[in-house]
Amino acid sequence: EIRGHRRTYIGALPGRIIQGIKKAGEKNPVFVLDEVDKLAVSYSGDPASALLEVLDPEQNRTFSDHYLEVEYDLSDVFFIATANSLNTIPPPLLDRMELITISSYTNTEKLHIGKTHLFPKSLEEHGLNETQLQVDDMALQTIIEKYTREAGVRSLKKQLDKIARVASEKIVSKSVNLPWIVKADMLHGILGKELFRHDDILHRQVPGVATGLAWTPVGGDILFIEGTSMEGKGKLTLTGQLGDVMKESAQISLSLIRSRLGFYIKRFDFNKTDIHIHVPSGATPKDAPSAGITLFTTLASLILGKQVPPT
Repeated sequence: EIRGHRRTYIGALPGRIIQGIKKAGEKNPVFVLDEVDKLAVSYSGDPASALLEVLDPEQNRTFSDHYLEVEYDLSDVFFIATANSLNTIPPPLLDRMELITISSYTNTEKLHIGKTHLFPKSLEEHGLNETQLQVDDMALQTIIEKYTREAGVRSLKKQLDKIARVASEKIVSKSVNLPWIVKADMLHGILGKELFRHDDILHRQVPGVATGLAWTPVGGDILFIEGTSMEGKGKLTLTGQLGDVMKESAQISLSLIRSRLGFYIKRFDFNKTDIHIHVPSGATPKDAPSAGITLFTTLASLILGKQVPPT
């Protein structure tokens, strides 16, 4: 597909790169390689290794297509590749690219996209107009926060389509007055129960609980890191699908507290007390060095018996 077939084969064609240049009619077109992280090695070859020569500015001056059987200069071509994840892109291929990370939409951006673009599109697709169906801003905000969790807006479009289908049935059966305005308190009856919930900051804090910020590919969230102690032999237990870096952060935190405060805290016997730290959302793997400060705060709060401000 990339390098073309030799002309000795029946139905031989140039590769996609040369075909694209022929189609563009220019020597310096822009190529978009969409979803480059989905490249798969199979019995028919390794496309990633073929792309190495295509994307390398030092090598692609002499790119060789099997069909042309002459060198072709690709150094003027501007390549843009997209990917959802960097984990599956081979490191040598990634090394030839300049990374530009694009963050997900914010909720405010999603609100405006939904209002000005997605909702009118849903109305048009379902044969409706704004004199028949309207969705107020509060309802749209609720859909974004409690019925979708994504970087883009595909799920938001699906939920708006669902509202349009329900509205179509009600309008045809003449069971509602027009315009039918969908408000936030009506969403449960239309879309069902909320699919996602966000934790609220605790109003009453207890010693041994600290609020941490969590990064996810679809935006941020808060996590409560919970610590408790019981009679034992000085063991530290960690639960909540934590990675090695996070486990080490907890060990470092405990060592730091024992080395600095161990002599001053008479009420807490480290050798006769087991400590258990849990990070909620146990089904979600978590890891990163930035959690260290929250783990340290949780342990310090538990051992000193002092509350941490919830904010």
